[in-house]
Amino acid sequence: MLIKAAIKNPFKNGAGPYFKQHLMFALAILIFDQLSKWYVLHQMMLDTKGSIPLLPFLSFSMVWNTGISMGLAVDSYLGRWGLIVLTSAVSIWLMIWMYGTTRRRESSALALIVGGAVGNVIDRLNYGAVVDFVHLHAYGYNYYVFNVADAAITIGVVVLLIDSLRSGNNSPKNDANVNDKISK
Repeated sequence: MLIKAAIKNPFKNGAGPYFKQHLMFALAILIFDQLSKWYVLHQMMLDTKGSIPLLPFLSFSMVWNTGISMGLAVDSYLGRWGLIVLTSAVSIWLMIWMYGTTRRRESSALALIVGGAVGNVIDRLNYGAVVDFVHLHAYGYNYYVFNVADAAITIGVVVLLIDSLRSGNNSPKNDANVNDKISK
């Protein structure tokens, strides 16, 4: 009984009101991510140039990220495929969550994360690594090189965290209150 109560069936009430709209948003993120990577690889030829300064604090610098977030190493063939399977499974879970949610901000954040995660999975399948190229630097400090997908994932996670911490009767902390209102 306790397990049944802890697991909500997202398909019970059909798709949430924002699912189709935010599925298209996730697809737009994915397309923008893949087009940006195609452009830096095949039009700018960044993989042969290494780095192109754009502004005093911004360069496009080619990095093949074979690891996890922020370059944490995963060197083996099994590790590569493990990341692909794990990221794909998490993306499916997030899409199911997005399908069932009735909250716009939550759905938007999930769409950002899904679009970015799928973009990085496509890179791992195509190249064996993620294409990172946005390089922020200032006053001798260099920040992690990232891509559009990474930015979308980060923004999505931050929005989810802020959304979960906000107060009010309709916050995730008071999800029971929200569900009571919906069922009435």
